[in-house]
Amino acid sequence: MRAESPEQDRPYVLQFSCENKPGIVASVTTTLAQLGCDITDGQQFDDRLSGRFFARLSFKPVRTDLGEDGYDTGLAPVLRSLDAEWSVRSASRLRRVLVLASKSDHCLVDLLYRHRIGELPMELAGVVSNHPRESFAELGDVPFHHLPVTAQTKPEQERAILDLVDRERIDLVVLARYMQILSDELATALEGRCINIHHSFLPGFKGAKPYHQAYERGVKLIGATAHYVTADLDEGPIIAQDVEPVSHRDTPDDLVAKGRDIERRVLAEAVLAHLEDRVMLRGSTTVVFTR
Repeated sequence: MRAESPEQDRPYVLQFSCENKPGIVASVTTTLAQLGCDITDGQQFDDRLSGRFFARLSFKPVRTDLGEDGYDTGLAPVLRSLDAEWSVRSASRLRRVLVLASKSDHCLVDLLYRHRIGELPMELAGVVSNHPRESFAELGDVPFHHLPVTAQTKPEQERAILDLVDRERIDLVVLARYMQILSDELATALEGRCINIHHSFLPGFKGAKPYHQAYERGVKLIGATAHYVTADLDEGPIIAQDVEPVSHRDTPDDLVAKGRDIERRVLAEAVLAHLEDRVMLRGSTTVVFTR
């Protein structure tokens, strides 16, 4: 059995944003030093358009371990003096994740694989689908919840999803090509903790068979976008995007295959960024720090 690493080896992450002014970094880092912390990584962004300052600091205990609550309390005076919004989290406390999927399971399977090999540091609390478990071959022992939905049962089904989120203490919901439009009520309830993936043709190619529509228009780039879900359909703050070149030689099936691949990559990138506390909301957009 592998011995657990000592608490001093487990990093904490501080995220905060405030109105930009001189001395922010000095005051916060001085406080961390006084709390007996070694700063292992620091990234910051001065948004000159809005006048807001965004920062992410990773640190480890040196002299003492206060835990999340202790560090939050210890940092509160300086952060309140900056009128900041902030959070402190230990990397040893994995976020609990619930994945929603439909018949198209390429994103789901990719997330399961990355989780299994340790690329996604999370607790996979379960999978929800509007299709039965028999539709999926790669679930293993992951808890599965079949919640079918019709126009008549949609409110009841969404209440069941929210009950599951509350009961299982879910930190993040991932829509892995979940082909149901969330109601405004559910989208609002999950705001800031629900990530969706879609093809980047929106809003240019709405509706069914977007890759076929793109083929008919002779596009030269296809792509995918991962974003936080809001009540405005497919218009939430973007976390990650990528594109893939295509040519006149590619058939609609080629575009579909390339689309599946890029959707997998972009969704995994967005989920990982959220799990590592590298994403900060900035109104209708995001600040995404690098690894």
